[in-house]
Formats: sequence, structure tokens, C-alpha cells
Amino acid sequence: MEVILLERIGSLGQMGDTVKVKDGYARNFLLPKGKALRATKDNKTRFESMRSDLEAKSAAAKSEAGGVAGKLEGKTLVVLRQAAESGQLFGSVSPRDIAAMLVEDGIKVNRAQVVLNAPIKTVGQYKVPVALHPEVEVVVTVNVARNADEAERLARGEDITVRREQTDEEAEKAAAQAAGEALFDPDVAEKRAKEAEGAEGESAPAEAAAEPEKKPKKERKKKEANDSETAAGA
Repeated sequence: MEVILLERIGSLGQMGDTVKVKDGYARNFLLPKGKALRATKDNKTRFESMRSDLEAKSAAAKSEAGGVAGKLEGKTLVVLRQAAESGQLFGSVSPRDIAAMLVEDGIKVNRAQVVLNAPIKTVGQYKVPVALHPEVEVVVTVNVARNADEAERLARGEDITVRREQTDEEAEKAAAQAAGEALFDPDVAEKRAKEAEGAEGESAPAEAAAEPEKKPKKERKKKEANDSETAAGA
């Protein structure tokens, strides 16, 4: 369907442009929201008669949006939510939630102006655009954390999930390094050598003690043989 835009729409064009859009988009959004007219001959004439008023209204709306943008510039919203150890939220943070928090702060914003492609589902710090006017957009920071301490850490630029994973990895590396140092440590090697020498020392006396026991047996046998020879000679 071809429509005439009654205001600037970033992805489509400027006020007064005739553009082709999907029928559903035109019927469900552009036409009922008063953002466009069907591109008929009569509506083209109608638009030209409306142009000056539309431009004046757009300028006033832009000025108002600029004032709101000044209040939002550099603003951070802290959202506390329950979440798993992995950082996965038990729920989500939606455009409605963000708009409601801004309204509570006295800043008039509706959820349609919060540009969030998908609800936030993990802890972290997010940059969220707020489109106050077709020509005025400002970015706010949404800090999603489990508690105030985590929110402060996120504000300092820490990534909580990554930090936890790095800590586990560092612990594994430290354990492996300690094992390697123990293996090649001279003191440890010397200790092991002494233990080995001690074991050999203990076995040597035992062997020496066993030999005297064998020697008397041989001597007795030799003596018995000599005695037998003497008796035979007699």
C-alpha cells in the first residue's frame, strides 16, 4: 500500500513523502495512529492543505522532546531483580517497566518510545534508546542487578558474570601451577631423594642381618662333614 507520511519516520522517510509499505503495517499502525494517509489523489491535495499546520505541530513537539531529552541525558535507572547465579533473571525488564520508572521520576515517557528489541533477561548494564520525537532520541543506562552492591559494581564497569567465570578459571590455573611447582621444586625433589635413600638404608641392614644367619648354617655343615671324615679315618 502507498501512503503519505504525516511526520518524519526514520525507517521510511520525511513528512510529505509517499512511500510503499506492507498493508498490515499501514492498517494496524500508520493509519490509525495518524502518521500517514492513503496515497490517493484527494489525500495528496488534503495533505498540502495540512502541511503548514503539521510542520508547526512537529516543531512544537520537537521542542518539547528536547526539554525531556535534557532531563534524560546521562540518566541511569537501577532495576533490582531476583536472578540465578548465572545472572539469568527470574523474569525480565520490559519497555513498560522502564517507562514506568521514568514516569515515577517525573519524566513523561510512554512504553512505545522505549526502543528495546527484546526484554532484558540477564543482569548487566544496558544502553537503551528513548525516541521522544522522530528527530529527538536520547540514550539512558539501565542497570539491572540482584542487589545494590552488584549495581554499584556494574556502574564501575565490572561484568559480574564474566568476573565469576574468570575467578573459577584462575583458581584452576593456580592449582595447576602449584602442582607444577611442587613437581619441579628443588626442596621437594631433595626431600623425595632423602626419603628414597632412607628406604634403601632400612633394607640394607635387614639384608646384612640375614647373611650371618646363613653363614653359621654353612659352617655347621662344613664342621659336620669334617667330623664325618675324621670318624671314618679312625
